[in-house]
Amino acid sequence: MRPIAPIGAELARPRAAGSMTIGRWPAWRSLAGVTDGDEPLDGDVQYVVPGIPTSASAMIFDRKGRLLILKPTYKSGWTIPGGVMEADGETPWEACRREVREECGLDVTSGRLACVDFRRRRPGRPGGIRFLFDCGALDDASLRGVALQPEEISEHRIVRFAEALTLLRGPIRRRVDAARKAETVIYLEDGQRVPGVGHGRG
Repeated sequence: MRPIAPIGAELARPRAAGSMTIGRWPAWRSLAGVTDGDEPLDGDVQYVVPGIPTSASAMIFDRKGRLLILKPTYKSGWTIPGGVMEADGETPWEACRREVREECGLDVTSGRLACVDFRRRRPGRPGGIRFLFDCGALDDASLRGVALQPEEISEHRIVRFAEALTLLRGPIRRRVDAARKAETVIYLEDGQRVPGVGHGRG
């Protein structure tokens, strides 16, 4: 897992009518005006593209439904494979595959998006967006090939799901538990479902 690299950058231009202030920066009212090609000419307006840390992780199971968990060297508790997206155009799925490969030597080739979790920024915590993919079950031969990244991961286990929930750190535990119970992709905020936000049809 790389150090957090926020996605986005601040672009400074002279302020003009039709702008607003975000923090200490004036900002164009809608980023859609930028992305849809209506970006004002130089000197017309100043806007800010927010930097939001984004990461992706994987739920990987064995054929018995047990979950692969990892013991990181840089923080307490247990986690699952995953980490921060590179700020070079890497997609969430590409980040998920890369982090799994780097942290435990496995090559996941398929998966489904299980949840998107928005974590609010707090003092000392940057918050951000977390993508969680369900990469399904690997066979025993593949799981015997786990090769840990020693600088970041000291140990791995394949444990019953209920036991995994007792070992995983709080935010990851809530995310994994909610995603496993859902029948389709879900949206969370700080690991909790959001009233009024549906998940799927019906």
